[in-house]
Amino acid sequence: MIELNRRTLLRAAALTGAAAATGLAGGLVAGTPAAAAEAVNGPWLVSVGWGVLRIDPGRTTPKRLFEDGDNAKTSPDGRYVAWVNTARSGDGTLEPYVAVYDRVTGQKRTLLADPFGVHYGAPTWSPDGTEIALVTGEQNDKLIAVDVATGATRVLVQGHAMRDPDWSRDGSMIVLHWFSRSEGWQLRVLELATGTVRKLYAPQAGERVSGPVFTPDSQRVVFCTTRWYPDRETYNQSLASVRLGGTGLKQLTDEPRFYLSPVFSPDGRYCAALSIPPANQEYPDGGNIIVSTSGFGEPWWIPGDEYDDSSRLDWARAI
Repeated sequence: MIELNRRTLLRAAALTGAAAATGLAGGLVAGTPAAAAEAVNGPWLVSVGWGVLRIDPGRTTPKRLFEDGDNAKTSPDGRYVAWVNTARSGDGTLEPYVAVYDRVTGQKRTLLADPFGVHYGAPTWSPDGTEIALVTGEQNDKLIAVDVATGATRVLVQGHAMRDPDWSRDGSMIVLHWFSRSEGWQLRVLELATGTVRKLYAPQAGERVSGPVFTPDSQRVVFCTTRWYPDRETYNQSLASVRLGGTGLKQLTDEPRFYLSPVFSPDGRYCAALSIPPANQEYPDGGNIIVSTSGFGEPWWIPGDEYDDSSRLDWARAI
């Protein structure tokens, strides 16, 4: 009965929060201009390591979007989804690929295909939707941009291990989780106009960081960090942000949790991440979605036992 009540309350809170975040079901305050009443924010996409789930606005039960692949990311206009596969099916018919799905027509198109052993990392879209950038290479040491229309590739930077790229909404930068041979893992920013890679944030000894993502105004980077709770073995992360110059480090969340893959809503008003509610920590299912305003006030939860072993969260624009 306790578990049932907890689930019921979580789902009720999720529906209320989802309505507000999407502009549906009376979620907008009175007096909001008609133009702002459009439902800009659409479904969440949860990549679960082998396949991708879709959670529609006003719902908590996911639908399966892809049967295989991982690290799905939606184009800025909401129409296309890029996702990758680096695994191999048991019968050998499925090989690594980078593909794009059209949410309007249902068409799937392969951009890159390679033999088993080639690794593709999480893709990120250019703001104009013409390219995706992702890490590849035997040592995950090459960041490439792929032309979505032709599949042609160009190298943006190479020579260091990288992961988790995020393209800024103004189009000028990509932030990366970057491995420095002398300093270890840190956050760096690639300035696309010059090809310059500069340090953004170097963790303290023992600190782990992940999931860097630009704020909607492209002036700060939000990421997951264990900086403030180094003595805890689990549930020891915070969301933090730092200015592009590397100054102004700010703790955004007020209690230790598990956080993974923060993402901002298409309209820029909300931030979501994968997390685990306090009531679930004895038997964590690992894939609940926590949502808050972009000011990181009181959050609400989108529960889901179906999202176990999740690897990435995305928030698609409505179409």
